[in-house]
Amino acid sequence: MKRRKGYADGPFGQIHYQEAGSGTPLLLLHQSPSSSEMFEAAYPRLAARGIRAIGVDTPGFGQSHVPDQPPSIADYANAIRSVIDHLKLDRAALLGHHTGASIAAELAVMEPQRVTRVVLNGAPLLTAEEQAEWREALKKHPEMPPQADGSHLMDIWNRRLRFTPGWTSLRAMHWGVVQMLIAGENAKLGHAAAFSHDLSKPLRGIIQPTLVLTNTGDDIYKECRRVLTLRPDFEYAELQGGTHDIIDEQPEEWTRIVADFVLRG
Repeated sequence: MKRRKGYADGPFGQIHYQEAGSGTPLLLLHQSPSSSEMFEAAYPRLAARGIRAIGVDTPGFGQSHVPDQPPSIADYANAIRSVIDHLKLDRAALLGHHTGASIAAELAVMEPQRVTRVVLNGAPLLTAEEQAEWREALKKHPEMPPQADGSHLMDIWNRRLRFTPGWTSLRAMHWGVVQMLIAGENAKLGHAAAFSHDLSKPLRGIIQPTLVLTNTGDDIYKECRRVLTLRPDFEYAELQGGTHDIIDEQPEEWTRIVADFVLRG
C-alpha cells in the first residue's frame, strides 16, 4: 500500500503529512527527534483495520518547515490543528508518542468537539524537578557537526545506542539515526518544549475517552503510569518489554490495542 503525501499551511510554514487507508481518521504524532516515518510499520496495519492513518511531521522535523522561534507544546498543537483544517476533518482521533503525547493532550483540550478519542503512548508526565534536570542535560548535549572523516555518524549512532538499551530492531535503530540527522539542531526544539510543558494541566482538561498506552521497557514507563494517578478514569494498556521503538518491535500487538480503542467510538 502506497502512502499518500501532502502539505498543509501552518503557523510556521508548511507541515508535511502522509496517510494510508480510509475510514476513521487517526492523527499520529511522533516523538522527538523523529518524524511521521516512525509509524511506518503501523500505516498498513491500521489501514487494514479500517483506519485512515495520518502521520504528521511536527514543525522542525521530517519534511515540515522549521519554526523561526522555539515553539511551545501549545504552539505545536496549534500547528497540528492546521492539518485537521486542511484535510477538512470534522472529527478525528489522536495518538501521540512521547512529545507527541503532550501535543495530543493539548490539542484534545483545544478541540473538544473535533477530537473524538485520544491515545497517549508513553506520556511524559514529569515533575518540575525532573523537567529541570532534563533541561540541564539538554544543554550539555555535545554538538556533532559533520566531520570530513564521517566520524560524526558513528558518534550519533553511539548516542542512540546509549539511550536505547535493550534494542532489538535494527531497522528502528537505523531510521532513528536517520531522523536525528535530518532534524539536526532542531531536535532540541521538541525536547525543550516537552521539558517546559506542564502536562498535568491539559490532562485534567481532557473530556474525550482516553487510553494510556505504554510498554515496560520504555525509558519513561514509570512517568507514563503517573497519568493514572491523575486520571484514574482513563483506560490503560501496556506491552511487555520493548523500547521507545515499540511500534517497530511489536507492530501487530500495538496496532491491535490502538485500533480496538479508536474504532470503539
